[in-house]
This record gives sequence, C-alpha cells and structure tokens, in this order.
Amino acid sequence: MQMEWLKRFLKPRQSNFIQLLIEQGEYAIASVEALQAYFNKQSDKKSIKARQVEKAADEVQRILVHELQQTFVTPIDREDIFSLSRAIDNFIDYVYDTVEELEIFEIEASEAVSEIASMLLEMANELHLALQRLLDHPGVAAEHARRMKSLENQVEKAYRRNLAALFQGPEDMHHVMDMLKMREVQRHLSNAADQGDMAADIIMDIVVKWS
Repeated sequence: MQMEWLKRFLKPRQSNFIQLLIEQGEYAIASVEALQAYFNKQSDKKSIKARQVEKAADEVQRILVHELQQTFVTPIDREDIFSLSRAIDNFIDYVYDTVEELEIFEIEASEAVSEIASMLLEMANELHLALQRLLDHPGVAAEHARRMKSLENQVEKAYRRNLAALFQGPEDMHHVMDMLKMREVQRHLSNAADQGDMAADIIMDIVVKWS
C-alpha cells in the first residue's frame, strides 16, 4: 500500500498540470466576455453568469493545487506552476470584482472602462495561446507573453489617461462621489492587467529555464 502511494506520488503528471493551466486560461477569456456582456446589459442574470465563471475558475485552481500537493515530479518547476496558476486566478478575480463594484455602486460602465476591458480580452486570448504552446513550442509561447506585456502597458496608459480625464472639473459633491466610484472600478481592471503581466513574466521565465 505504501509503495503504491509512493509510485503515484513520483509519477509525472505532465498533461494534468498543463491542461489545468489551459483550462484556467479559457476561464480568463470567459471572465472578460462575461464582464463585457454585463456592460451591454447590467442585470442580475448577467451578474450571476459572471459569478458562475469566477466560481468555476476557482474550482479548477483548487484542483491544480491539490494535484500539485500530490505530485513530486512535475513537467515544470512546482513554484512556477503554482505562481502561474495563482496569477491567472487573480486576473479572473479582479475582472469579476469589476462586476461587483458596478453593482454595489449602482453605476454604469463608461466608455473608458469598456476600452480597458477590450484590452483585457486581448490579453486573456494571448495568455490562453501561450499556455497552449508552452510545452511544445516555448518560443511561440514567449511571443504571446510579450504581447501580453505590451497590452498591459496599453492598459496602464489608458488607465492613467482616464483618471486624468475623470478628475477634471468636479461640479459638486455628488459628482465627486461618482468620480471616486469610477476610479475604483477602473483600478480593478488595472489590477487585472498587472496579474496578466505577472503571468507573462512567469511564462517567459519558464521558457528561459528550458532554453
């Protein structure tokens, strides 16, 4: 019995980890699509859908961590698998937080918010492609990671530009409150981009280790 457990612990599970990461990448795309759907029609139904995506993504991440705890030999460094999975999960969480904040504050998504969300969708697609190519075509995965980093720079520029426009000429206290609420919403999207950038860095680190 002990020997069987040891064999199971030492057996490489290459496909499991990569497939779980790819599945997380799919949920990253789905999370931004759910956010955009909520922008188009801010309803309880759209909010629930976004929450379901976030919950399903959390479950995949929990399975990956459990698998990691049960496996000694992994296709790439254990720390890299865990850090990459966590960055993707954080990306998804921040995207969902945007839906929650819009609901709590009872405000509608602005054009500026929609612009950043479009960039995040591009980033999520690049992430998914990078994860799919990571094992067999690491050089291509690195190219997708670099595109993710470029998109993160675009998000940050848009975020700062939008903040500057947002805080110009407050008219009254009600207007100031709306400005502060919208800043919080945009901050979550910026944080999501930061997590995407972190995932890109980890992917590039993995590629360098294999070179």
